Amino acid sequence: MSLKRKFFNFSRTALLGGLVAILPLGIIVLLFRWVIKLIEGYLHPLVALFETNSRLATILVYVIAVVAILTLFFFIGLFVRTQFGKLIFHHIEKTYLSKLPFYKTIREIVSQFMGGNRSFFSEVVLVDIFNTGTLMTGFVTDHQESNDYITVFVPTGPNPTSGNIYHLPKNKVFKSTTSIDFAIKTIISCGAGSNAIFETSTAPQPEITNNSIEKEM
Repeated sequence: MSLKRKFFNFSRTALLGGLVAILPLGIIVLLFRWVIKLIEGYLHPLVALFETNSRLATILVYVIAVVAILTLFFFIGLFVRTQFGKLIFHHIEKTYLSKLPFYKTIREIVSQFMGGNRSFFSEVVLVDIFNTGTLMTGFVTDHQESNDYITVFVPTGPNPTSGNIYHLPKNKVFKSTTSIDFAIKTIISCGAGSNAIFETSTAPQPEITNNSIEKEM
């Protein structure tokens, strides 16, 4: 593969990873801004009648708008938990939402971080990708039983929504009983707390030789 092709693939992967990471937050911010502007248009004249301080009136409008948005989300959440609500949401999702770019990816990411049942991560592992003894935290996404390979997603910290996918031999994958939620927290915190992953993993302990002891001394 040429250097130009490698650079193109790297740039595309980085761009898509950044887009997937920022897109959910961007959608939420735009939604909040739109609803706040909509509510502000109705509430600001009313609040101004009781408060002469325009700055305080603006803050009060924003507080009311945020409370209104959270209340709306709460009642929508209650509605979609009902049988009738599930049918309506499934119809909207199938007809409209599923056709939006990155919707399925965003839905799976949000489901994973919110502890949803449909998790595409099955377990936490430590992997020796380059056979150097350097271990990386990863998540098993698939098993290839026919050829003894395991597919592992290795995220980049502190952003766990971007990373690389590797198909590794089983002897390079060391399983851990650490929960997926905890492992994600260690990635977000740039590795803090990773000791718990090592303590519950099958990764071999590094050998201590005379040469290494001499170097330390």
